[in-house]
Amino acid sequence: MSTRIVVVGGGTAGARLAQRLPVTLLGEEPHAPYNRVLLADVLAGRYAPEVIALPGTREPVRLGVRAVRIDRAARTVECADGSLVGYDRLVLATGSNPVLPPLRGLRGRGGAELPEGVHAFRTLDDCLALRDRVRPGARAVVIGGGLLGVSAARTLAALGAEVVLTQQGERLMERQLDASASELLREHVESLGVEVHTECRVSGLRQRDGEVTAVELADGFVLDAQVVVLACGVRPRVALAREAGLAVATGIVVDDALRTSDPYIHAIGDCAEHGGRVYGLAGPALEQADALAEVLLAESTATAPAVPAHPRETTPGGPAPTHPRVGDRPAAAERMPTTGYTGTRALTRLTLGGATPLDLAAFGETTAQPGDDVVQLTDATRRAYRKVVVRGDRLVGGVLLGDLAAVGTLARAWEGDEALPDEAPLLHLLTHDGGSS
Repeated sequence: MSTRIVVVGGGTAGARLAQRLPVTLLGEEPHAPYNRVLLADVLAGRYAPEVIALPGTREPVRLGVRAVRIDRAARTVECADGSLVGYDRLVLATGSNPVLPPLRGLRGRGGAELPEGVHAFRTLDDCLALRDRVRPGARAVVIGGGLLGVSAARTLAALGAEVVLTQQGERLMERQLDASASELLREHVESLGVEVHTECRVSGLRQRDGEVTAVELADGFVLDAQVVVLACGVRPRVALAREAGLAVATGIVVDDALRTSDPYIHAIGDCAEHGGRVYGLAGPALEQADALAEVLLAESTATAPAVPAHPRETTPGGPAPTHPRVGDRPAAAERMPTTGYTGTRALTRLTLGGATPLDLAAFGETTAQPGDDVVQLTDATRRAYRKVVVRGDRLVGGVLLGDLAAVGTLARAWEGDEALPDEAPLLHLLTHDGGSS
């Protein structure tokens, strides 16, 4: 008897697991799994939507299927269309939802929909709707100056919109960049024609006949707007897990086997919280999917009692669908090997267009603590900035703008948590080879 693996979520993590193992994948979006990192390129018209599709999974994906309830006792997933999908192992890869700020006038008619012209920037449908809306000369306001907001602002500017970027914090991309790097980034974004306002709180939206007309700021200033992009961050999508009684903190709590508080249910990607951390990035999602694939493959070769029979899956108006299977042994979940996922050191990279494109990379702790050593090089003429933070004999973080030649070697030293050689001056960390010669 073999194990039925059901994956809820067709994003980066879920699709990666489906490439590695035979699973039943339930994807809520109508589109085949795609690379969310490239949405800005679709918005800009550089890629057609089909170009960003992820490599094919080992089994067909059930698209447009929304999971609404987990019955842990029966080990079934109920879908919005009334169908039941049985599982021996369930993997939640439900991703995250965009944060919608508490703004006056955010909801449209009836209080359910966003006003016409107001868009999140999270899904392919968001991206396609924005592309249909934006015209040269359109007034666009982006709310949120993080990685997503900066990316959206520069793309809208490239499409000819008149863009205002508002950031409630003191600087752009404050989670990844230090003050000097953020100032250089701001200068570059403004050179693309984007008007940037930091320490700027948006208080509400104005609309007429269900269509946005302006953005109100807390200081009373009003920005005319035909397009508003909400880039205020994301929140793990955990409602399905919480309603099923699983342990949830910020995300769905998992151990090193990516296992939730139910030994038959795992979670990976943006919805998962491991070691007290929710990553919300593509790199960790891929690593978690790969680690879980190894865990489940190890289970399939372990010796364990047979699995009790499960209810058959049902589909309204038709026979029960068949499901791919891999191995057996769900009882092995009770005695999982200690190997698994131990965390990810994630590096952020972004390329901003313009007459002179700007590349940036950031990793780890970019703001030094007392006692840390800091090495910093700035070339104002070439708009290049490089900085690393060293704690003891370890590289703990860095940020590079304009010249990323050293980023590969630096990232490897940071990811591997390697001791830096005593004989190498710290300045060598910022040479083009990262001090490797």
